[in-house]
Amino acid sequence: MRPYMDKLMPDAWRGATKFSTVVRDAADAAGISAEESELIKVRASQLNGCAFCLDLHARQARQAGVMQQKLDLLPLWRHSQLFSDREQAVLAIAEAATSLPLTDDSRIELFDAQELLGDEQFVAAEWIAAAINMFNRISILSGHQVRPRDVAGKVIR
Repeated sequence: MRPYMDKLMPDAWRGATKFSTVVRDAADAAGISAEESELIKVRASQLNGCAFCLDLHARQARQAGVMQQKLDLLPLWRHSQLFSDREQAVLAIAEAATSLPLTDDSRIELFDAQELLGDEQFVAAEWIAAAINMFNRISILSGHQVRPRDVAGKVIR
């Protein structure tokens, strides 16, 4: 079993969580909704294969008001009519920030997202994507486990 990074270097973990709080507050101030923020986090976690963060942020997305159907279709968001233009923009940012290096297609999608969102919201979404990518790596490297939950979301012992 791998050592948990957060447990063995708690000061670094506290710094990471403080960073995340600053990003969240700045994104809120810039006008990125909780739903949009959680869509970024869920999509990046899917792409990174981070089960722990995916479990956490899928629950938080539902609490923020994201429909279950959108979460179900998230891997195929480009092929669904359910996602608004803004949601498509933040999802393009999430994917570009997660699947580096940038491709010609991702550069075009980022340009379109910036045009739609404006610089402040565009950069706020990039910061959210950067932050969740960091947390995905911490959880994957640490081997954080997903605990079973019932339908209400309570941990099953």
